Amino acid sequence: MNRAQGAPGPAPDLRGLRDDGPLCRILGRLAPGAAPPLPTAAAAALVVLVLLAADRGQPAGITLFAPVAALLLSGTASRHPHGGRYDRFVPPVLRATEYTYLTVVGLATGVPGPLVFVLLMTVACHHRDDAVRPPVGVTRSRRARASALGWDGRMLVVAAGSALHVLTPVYGILAGYLAVLLVAEAVRTWSATPVADVAAARTPSGEGGPGHPRGGYGQEGDPAPVAGTNGEA
Repeated sequence: MNRAQGAPGPAPDLRGLRDDGPLCRILGRLAPGAAPPLPTAAAAALVVLVLLAADRGQPAGITLFAPVAALLLSGTASRHPHGGRYDRFVPPVLRATEYTYLTVVGLATGVPGPLVFVLLMTVACHHRDDAVRPPVGVTRSRRARASALGWDGRMLVVAAGSALHVLTPVYGILAGYLAVLLVAEAVRTWSATPVADVAAARTPSGEGGPGHPRGGYGQEGDPAPVAGTNGEA
């Protein structure tokens, strides 16, 4: 089974589950492995919550600096190996920070509730895609990850839209853009799966029973021999 690069043992590489954007990765190169992941992520979440509460999510004052503060705090740990006992809590903390920011800022500035929900669900689908691929030997390519902007990039886009008072169009465009990326990556992955391997997975004598890991795609999305199912019932 192909595993994310740097993953300890059979566990997935937590750095891939962080969903860092290009800006976070740049900060991580400044001091690779020096900043502890969980304390920095928790500090970023606390700062974002405090700033949101201070201005009640309104696009004025210090609220707009919340994504920048989160980026500067947690981004420095993006290159850390995340091998600590409690580092598995880093991705959920970052997810909660992003979802809270998108929800509070959107609703506080008059973005329609259904549109806020659609954006949140689209972002959540990207995160679920990252979580379910590694156990079956598949990871999204670096290009696909960068195109999704990362948690930091999406928060900065929303902050910019809030500052320019065009947040409703920004939410709609961002949700549509992420949905197209999600569908395109799914089509790319499955279209690259050899037909012979799909047929073999359907035979009762195939080695790939439910839950059997199969080869897939490396970090760059390169095809590899597949052994097992494609998740079909």
